Amino acid sequence: MARGAAAGLLAAVLALAGCAAPEPAGPAAGEIQGLLDRHARALLDRDEAGYLAALDPALAPAARTEFDRLAKIPLGGWTYRITDLDRTGEGRATARAELGYRIEGYDSGPATTERVLDLAERDGRWYVTRDRAADGAPQQLWQQGEVTAVTGRRSLVLGVGQGRERLREIAAAADRAVPAVGDAWRGNWAGRVVVLVPASIEAMGRLLGGPAASYRGIAAVTTGRTGGGPTAPADRVIVNPDAYAVLGAFGRQMVLTHETTHVATRVHTTAATPVWLSEGFADWVAYRGTDRTAAQAAPELRRAVRAGELPAELPADGAFAFGGDAEAMARAYEGGWLACELIADRWGEEELTAFYRAVGAHPTREGAVEKALREVLDTTPEDFTADWRAYLTERLG
Repeated sequence: MARGAAAGLLAAVLALAGCAAPEPAGPAAGEIQGLLDRHARALLDRDEAGYLAALDPALAPAARTEFDRLAKIPLGGWTYRITDLDRTGEGRATARAELGYRIEGYDSGPATTERVLDLAERDGRWYVTRDRAADGAPQQLWQQGEVTAVTGRRSLVLGVGQGRERLREIAAAADRAVPAVGDAWRGNWAGRVVVLVPASIEAMGRLLGGPAASYRGIAAVTTGRTGGGPTAPADRVIVNPDAYAVLGAFGRQMVLTHETTHVATRVHTTAATPVWLSEGFADWVAYRGTDRTAAQAAPELRRAVRAGELPAELPADGAFAFGGDAEAMARAYEGGWLACELIADRWGEEELTAFYRAVGAHPTREGAVEKALREVLDTTPEDFTADWRAYLTERLG
């Protein structure tokens, strides 16, 4: 994710993958799953009557609105998977379901969210009487208002409460970001990016399922799940319209290139990957090919180094957390970037990407960096840390 007017950029939101819930059993589960399958199929077929047939009539006005808003999004898939079913009374039930949707031409896998549905049985048929987000689950963009869609050459930008011209500018920056990332990261990824632009920072918080204050000054965030491999849910880049608006052209491009890097590297970013590497690599790609000096790109760390406060070790994951010391967080991002710069300068760009992949391929966090340092770069954690500290002094002193 990206910070506001400061030179550094902020990291992606990475939610750890959970264990899959067992499939519920029983005749009602099969009937309700069939109901939801027909409901989903009707949406994809743009069959409004069929879409409403699964719902209690009281839900029809809100459902028609959602049906119309979703027409602006080129959906290639929409599915429900019941993960839990509780019979709450005679002819009544509550289901928890994973909703997965896929945007045609952009998503290799679905974006997912958890829903809770109340259902009632009438005359031998089940109907949805209430549909809501599970506790902690984020809101979806189309639930926030009318959606405007702008299609770029390599991007799809979906906005609510935003002018089409602004969305076109974001699409143009995303279109430039994709080939820049592809030139640095020769991995197997879609080569396209989906960007969501809500109306406000408060709306951004609802899309991320967190308080808006956590994202103040953050220009963009990439959603994703670590450890999911090729089947991980699709990523979305979410722009904070307030913080993004105060950036200049260079800063906006940096933000979208940084976030697109997270999309490209997601399959190889796992629970074994330290944040300094995932964020440092994204910054390295974003700054690659620009004329920004280390002093310009790492002002907070430069001040620390010149004050004799050279960090003793690479930044810990906790240094990148929201809501902490902003200057300390900036130093963490800048330190991660310079660690990746060091690898690219001394060992080469191909070795940097090989190192990234090797770390992510390790089955656990413990030993992942150590093994990759030894096998890819032929060095040790102690020697690499010493080299990094010397590099900070050389570039920033």
